[in-house]
Amino acid sequence: MDQSVINFAVYEDSVEFMGLAKVTLPDLTALTQSISGAGIAGNVESVLLGHFEAMTLGLAFRNTTKQVIRLAEPRRHNIDLRIAQQDENTVKGAVEVRNVKHVFAVIPKSTKGGTVAPASPTDGSGEYAIRYWANYIDGKKVLEIDPLNFICFINGVDYLAPVRKALGK
Repeated sequence: MDQSVINFAVYEDSVEFMGLAKVTLPDLTALTQSISGAGIAGNVESVLLGHFEAMTLGLAFRNTTKQVIRLAEPRRHNIDLRIAQQDENTVKGAVEVRNVKHVFAVIPKSTKGGTVAPASPTDGSGEYAIRYWANYIDGKKVLEIDPLNFICFINGVDYLAPVRKALGK
């Protein structure tokens, strides 16, 4: 039974970020097209295989640091989010730690400076356009979304493999 995130760490190019408050993971929203015509009573929404709306990663910071400013550089950044997740093994009656990892390639969209007040964090944040996203649970890849290379890998199946083949990629 999954319970909670114990803690997490964020890295850029293998250098750990200190001072991150929270991370907002992206949404996977499929591209759709409305289909209508003869033999269809109204409209049907068609979900396009392996194609998704643009994805955004959100990072919330406690304070402005050199690392936060570096993430504002208008270039591609490699972000590695490592999570220690607490699960309960109800059969063994034991608490277990699950290793969850997200790997992102991102480009900054916005950097918000936050608010300055006495005895308070600034609570700045950043939003980052995702170019690549992979998710691993206990070392096993369960998700890989790479729009620029036509990869949509979910639970062991690359749904865009036949599309790449049809396109000669």
